[in-house]
Amino acid sequence: MSPHAIVVGATGQIGRAAVESLLDHGWAVTAVHRGGTAPPTGWAERGVVERLADRADLATVVREAGGANVLLDTIAYDDADARLLLGLAGDVGSLIVISSASVYADDDGRTLDEATGPDDFPRFAGPVPETQATVAPGRDTYSTKKVLLESALLDDGRLPVTVLRPCAIHGPGSSSPREVWPLLRALARRSRVPLAYRGESRFHTTSAPNLAELVRLAAERPGSRILNAGDPEPLAVAEIVRAVSATVGHEPDLVPLDGPAPANGVGRTPWSVPRSFVVDMTAATTQLGYAPVATYADAVTGTSAWLRERLAERPWREAFPLLARYYGDSMDDFASEDELLATLA
Repeated sequence: MSPHAIVVGATGQIGRAAVESLLDHGWAVTAVHRGGTAPPTGWAERGVVERLADRADLATVVREAGGANVLLDTIAYDDADARLLLGLAGDVGSLIVISSASVYADDDGRTLDEATGPDDFPRFAGPVPETQATVAPGRDTYSTKKVLLESALLDDGRLPVTVLRPCAIHGPGSSSPREVWPLLRALARRSRVPLAYRGESRFHTTSAPNLAELVRLAAERPGSRILNAGDPEPLAVAEIVRAVSATVGHEPDLVPLDGPAPANGVGRTPWSVPRSFVVDMTAATTQLGYAPVATYADAVTGTSAWLRERLAERPWREAFPLLARYYGDSMDDFASEDELLATLA
């Protein structure tokens, strides 16, 4: 009999990649989602059982599914979600829960959530290990709530819990895909693309297939631990822009800008940071035998294809309202870019 996994948030960028990976390795999967994003075609033929349900109904879903060897929660947020998951002890064998690498704080207490610019952006000595300090648990920010989630899960002890800390995730199904920034310029055949910090920023990416591989390994080897999740080679912004542009056969001239973007945001990408933010992947390798299954450039081809399908249906602001809220006009303010580029000609 195949082992059984329940995946919560199954049609998002993390969930759909995890479902595919688990299926490929012989798991039976119950996919739980609220119906806001359509699942990939072919799941029913592969035996996936879909359940349209809210988090409040999760205990009922688990009970009606006959329990599970593992439950993956891609969207858990705080200690209330942790308590709900812990209440499933006895019906599920282990938990895998997605947190975020944004929880890390540098040795002086600087954090990603609170950074406003170069002066207060975290300064790490190198790739960040799981032993690095985090923000304090609390209810003020996304990251403080994620630490509440982590601590509530790991301090309980009723069942094994793997907490995964990914970085800038990308993959089909994303609600706020950063790759829209370079893709819009590539589709518009923008010949010159300005990049803040000379395009040298490194903000670690996490391709959904690599995160799904970590999920699969953690499912097969239950235990309580925290593991980083990042791509094998943290690319600089210039390399990301080239990789995304290449998916549509475009090769822009990248124009390096010294320092941060000007006030109007020209040259500021979703990965533009004043200092590198890269996580250490040693623990995943030593504890789970993890090896990445894709480079960023490999995986982004699928992300780009999915984005192009969405963008063919409606303008990007309608397709991805969260992205519009986070980044506003800087996503496609080509007029301001042209004004700046004209001064550099």
